[in-house]
Amino acid sequence: MMTFLPVLVMLVLMALNTHVAFAIGIAALTFFFTAQGVPQEIFIQRMVSVTQSFPILAVPLFILAGILMNHSGMTRRMMALADSLVGHMVGGLAQVNVILSVLMGGMSGSSNADAAMQAKILVPEMEAKGYGRAFSGAVTATSSVIAPIIPPGIGMVIYGFLADVSIGRLFLGGVIPGLLMGAALMVVVTLVSRRRGYLPAREAPATARERGAALWSSLWALGLPVGIIGGIRFGILTPTEAGAIAVIYALFVGFVVYREMKLADLPAILSDATLSTAVIMLIICAAQAFGFYMSWERIPTIAGQALLSFTENPVLLLLAINLFLVLVGMLVEGTAALIILTPLLAPLAASVGIDPVHFGIVMVVNLTIAAVTPPVGTLIYTTSTIIRCDIGSFVRESLPLLAALFAVLLLISLFPAIVLFLPNLLMS
Repeated sequence: MMTFLPVLVMLVLMALNTHVAFAIGIAALTFFFTAQGVPQEIFIQRMVSVTQSFPILAVPLFILAGILMNHSGMTRRMMALADSLVGHMVGGLAQVNVILSVLMGGMSGSSNADAAMQAKILVPEMEAKGYGRAFSGAVTATSSVIAPIIPPGIGMVIYGFLADVSIGRLFLGGVIPGLLMGAALMVVVTLVSRRRGYLPAREAPATARERGAALWSSLWALGLPVGIIGGIRFGILTPTEAGAIAVIYALFVGFVVYREMKLADLPAILSDATLSTAVIMLIICAAQAFGFYMSWERIPTIAGQALLSFTENPVLLLLAINLFLVLVGMLVEGTAALIILTPLLAPLAASVGIDPVHFGIVMVVNLTIAAVTPPVGTLIYTTSTIIRCDIGSFVRESLPLLAALFAVLLLISLFPAIVLFLPNLLMS
């Protein structure tokens, strides 16, 4: 019983709505207070040691880059491009919402940042055009799940660091699944919009000239993910260096190219980036101490043996892990679950021959979708709070959109080639 006491403490604290980082940290501290022969000083050492990692420095850099891009004028130009591409379709503004998330995925890398931005900008406009508030919020939240999947995704940086997997291959592996998620959501939006009579945002498709102008205006933004992946692919940049270049690039575009960013904006930008980084890094630090407890008590080995006793078939094992992650994601915040479970599940997947890049993308997609599943889904609360919508209506409207996302998750789980095609093609 004492072996699993920290796990029990963590679950109880999370059930009591304790902040995730504190729940994990207190649970880890429980182990150091009760274990025999383990110096308590190691708790602090483990928490601090992870902050000295060069690869993990990519996390705050990509967070800062994403926030800078939202202030630089790139978002508005991306929205104009999305409108020119799909604004003429049934449910035009909802389609624009989805496409904007696909385009923003190569910029922000954060689902919460994407959801907050679109909830403030697009949802009021959708309501004015007759869309239901709950449906508008559901489209915003579910489509923002795409942002961490299309590179550069913060979840992939964390998984790559913890599982010692190429972050460049992970970035490439997320491209096709992210596009499939966007396409699946657009199909659902079309079906719902036809049934409810949601009209196109524009009377006729944009002309080639209009689309060309929108594309030209967005080139600076669209060039960022290409530059990041290209730099990593050709060995010019490490992921951390790519994050630093992204920050410099966003500053250059905001101040020099678009000239929409002012020096007076920087304190608020840096404050926002610091707070967002602190939340994630505190979870990572606490989880590092929790990971020491799991290693000491051989919990990954015990869990691995239990799962392998169920099946050693890679496909069945991956489906079982998916089901487990869905259940965990409903109760534990996605980033925290990723940090805690990667050291436990990645070696297990590798032991039965599952490609680590394929498994990483499946795991990140699964736990990112968890952000829009009740009762803990952070995107539910982020979006519904901003648009002032009750949770029950929001969840009901999300169900068909969630079904589309889970269908894509099942597809990429069963067919690894969907994930591995681009990494094998471009980084072999």
